Amino acid sequence: MAYACICHFFFVPLQPQRFLERMNRFAMKKILCFLILFLPAAAWAEVYTLSQCIDTAYANSIDVRMGQLTNQQRQLLYRQAWYNLSPNISGYVNESLGFGRSTGVDNIIRAQNIANTNMGVSASIVLFDGLAMKFNIDEAKASMLASEANMEAVRRNLALNITSMYLEVLLKKELVVVAEAQLNETELQMERTRAKVEAHRLPEGELYEIQAQYSKEQYQLLQAKNDLRIALLNLTQAMDIPYDEDFDIIVPSEEELEGPLLPEREQVWQTALNNRPEIREAEYTLQAEQTALKGQKAAYSPQLSAQAGVSTGYYHQMGASNTAFGKQLEDNFTTNVSVSLSIPIYNRMQTPTQVKNQMIAIENARLKLELQKKSIRKEIDQAYYNALAAQSEKMAAQQEARATAEAARYASEKYDAGRGTMYEYSQAKQNHLQAVSSQLRARYNYLFKVRILEYYMGL
Repeated sequence: MAYACICHFFFVPLQPQRFLERMNRFAMKKILCFLILFLPAAAWAEVYTLSQCIDTAYANSIDVRMGQLTNQQRQLLYRQAWYNLSPNISGYVNESLGFGRSTGVDNIIRAQNIANTNMGVSASIVLFDGLAMKFNIDEAKASMLASEANMEAVRRNLALNITSMYLEVLLKKELVVVAEAQLNETELQMERTRAKVEAHRLPEGELYEIQAQYSKEQYQLLQAKNDLRIALLNLTQAMDIPYDEDFDIIVPSEEELEGPLLPEREQVWQTALNNRPEIREAEYTLQAEQTALKGQKAAYSPQLSAQAGVSTGYYHQMGASNTAFGKQLEDNFTTNVSVSLSIPIYNRMQTPTQVKNQMIAIENARLKLELQKKSIRKEIDQAYYNALAAQSEKMAAQQEARATAEAARYASEKYDAGRGTMYEYSQAKQNHLQAVSSQLRARYNYLFKVRILEYYMGL
């Protein structure tokens, strides 16, 4: 249908005026539909939100996938610890041949060849082992939870890194907008100056000065666009996706960019104690080591186990009359049940040595937990005061931007009235551009600093 419309549009003979009218009616509608239908999907830009950037980074991160594999291993070990409570069942079949002098079924040694078949099923189960298997289950569970906490820490670190780069892209985007606005304003001023020079109201040197200012701002705009491209490249590399010129991000609303209020330092610390995966990982590791000590001490206890089995066999004497195979299996069928008690007396000091080593491992895990808490406390204090400083810088930068905007407006009006010089006008604009850039940097710096505090709070 679209192809027929295009052919009719281009090949039916038309008068020039009618052709132009139809062009106006059809061009934007039919040709745009044609492009949408037939252009490849890669021709359209792909725009990402912050959450999409983080999700993409999660899906592509090798560190995250390695953490998932480690967690799967810990889950298998935990499951196996439960399976160890079940009995161990095995079957067997033995076939033996004897040539020459062999013992017969009546236990008499004769010069004969024999064949003997034995088969059976046996089972054993541990009834009591000092609760060693129970402690192994608890240790495997704690190790699994520590692995999950470690994987969460990897994901949060990656999310914080992506957030930092996302905010950097937003900053570069706003700097491009500011540079474009400055360039457009200078272009308008340059046209007004050219008109005044042509009317002999200003000397020709004024036009040269503003043209130089225009060229300078063109370079600044080009530099801002290059910085934006590098920021987008860094973000795609952190997401582990190929860089594309069409890649872009969604700019949040002004309300979202205002940033949340700065939380209290103690509130951040108390929340971090409960939510930080690094602390939980260290706590679970300590718990696993403490449980492992109980398992080591269980080796001092006696072990009670039970065994049961069924068996049968077939005996064949070469060159003699033998009972039928089925009859022998029935006659030789036996069952057995036994209980055994193993009491440890001396194992070359292996158990005491393992217990002492495990106590050292517990103390080491306890020190690591304490070190982790102190480290996070220091990081939170530093992040809090950095955010506090960023908040003050943000307010000061806003005041500076308002003041330089008023100064730039006054310099522009003064220059238009012929009471100011091009240098004054250019300097005022440059001061305002620097102030606006500082304001934007302070704004996104504050957003990131607050995001770090939320990161420590586990939000």
